[in-house]
Amino acid sequence: MTEKDFEVHDPQALAQARAILTASESPREWAKAVVEAVQRNDEWRGKRCINLLAPEAPTSPTVRALLSSEIGTRAAEGHIGRVNRWFAGTQHIDEVEALCVELLKLAFRCRYADHRLMGSMLGNMAVYHAMAQPGDVIMSAAQPFGGHSSNRVDGPAGMRGLQIVDVPFDPLELEVDLAEFARAARQARPKLVVMGMSMTLFPLPVREMSEIIAEWGGKFIFDGAHQAGLIAGGQFQDPLNEGAVVLTGSAGKTFSGPQSGIILWNDPELTRPLADTIFPVLAATHQVNRVAALAVSAAEMLEFGKFYMAQIVRNSQALGKALDERGIPVVGARRGYTRTHQVIANVKQFGGGLDVAHRLAQANLITNKNLVPGDQPEDWDRPSGLRMGTIEVTRLGMREADMETIAGFIARVLVENEPPKQVAKDVEDFRLPQQVLYYNFDHGMPPWAQ
Repeated sequence: MTEKDFEVHDPQALAQARAILTASESPREWAKAVVEAVQRNDEWRGKRCINLLAPEAPTSPTVRALLSSEIGTRAAEGHIGRVNRWFAGTQHIDEVEALCVELLKLAFRCRYADHRLMGSMLGNMAVYHAMAQPGDVIMSAAQPFGGHSSNRVDGPAGMRGLQIVDVPFDPLELEVDLAEFARAARQARPKLVVMGMSMTLFPLPVREMSEIIAEWGGKFIFDGAHQAGLIAGGQFQDPLNEGAVVLTGSAGKTFSGPQSGIILWNDPELTRPLADTIFPVLAATHQVNRVAALAVSAAEMLEFGKFYMAQIVRNSQALGKALDERGIPVVGARRGYTRTHQVIANVKQFGGGLDVAHRLAQANLITNKNLVPGDQPEDWDRPSGLRMGTIEVTRLGMREADMETIAGFIARVLVENEPPKQVAKDVEDFRLPQQVLYYNFDHGMPPWAQ
């Protein structure tokens, strides 16, 4: 076998990159090629596309500026405080990090918060390292029902050597089958039940599940990677007040901050095991520019979150209804489509999620393929579903009537079979005048909401 037999990346993309490098011997030209690729992305994705990716949120101008600030070149290994740091000269970094921790506590109405991990998957890894041992049993949701790999055999849970039992789901209602869960949980007696949903449409029965596993001392962990902003903004359930002992999350989705992991809890007995896992096991120096950006994002959430998150949900429901009315089946229609930022469509009749997502991208409509109930594990690359989110369009000031317009663009490609490039021109004309990001200290509320 040759080296290329082991390459996981697209060979055509890598060959194109090598061609750019071999066309010149100048590192300056190579750097210029990178900058130009970034600029092309900014012009197309940033200005001309309707971005409907559920994991994406554009950060405010202040947050974006902090991500490139001088403080990002500084190392800050250890916990906050003069004695805790390995390096001297970190007093202003301590200010920034302490503000971030306290703002997160306020935003999520909790006693403890940590800000140092790069992503929510590392937050889940911290939970598994701190609260479980290899061989322990956990329960989590399977992917066709929205579960995430971080809580499955191919993610941190599997890497920790945990035995994983599926949380039973009703495939029609997309909700936990509580009676079957009680039976399966009492049989398996999991140490942890971890609910992490990358397809998240409706609240979960946190209180009921927590009460069941409390019979043998089991703990409930809520992986709120997608729902963190909705939770902070009071537009979703509040897991830490419903029985969850830890809430992990991402700051880069509904929370609308930098790509970051956050961990929140109330029980002081969890502080030492979680903190010792975060540092020194998973994080040493931890990008203080990102921490500063996260702190400002938390302040923005406290100021604008309630209205911003409520509009996200209203837009999702309007988008789901508009797609359904145009002949594109939407999961959860009988329950009002969604209570979050996500809309899930079953696009099998239009060619499946992979093909549909790429056709829509040609029309400047950015979505992603997604497993839906009825799909099998082998359908991972070519699932039946399409996932859409309303975070970015909401932050651009759009509201329900705009969701009708967006659904119309999607239907023109899928239902009416218009050439995607033809629809792309109308998408650009719709998107280009809408460039201001709202619900932040730079631009405040949308004009229509003031």
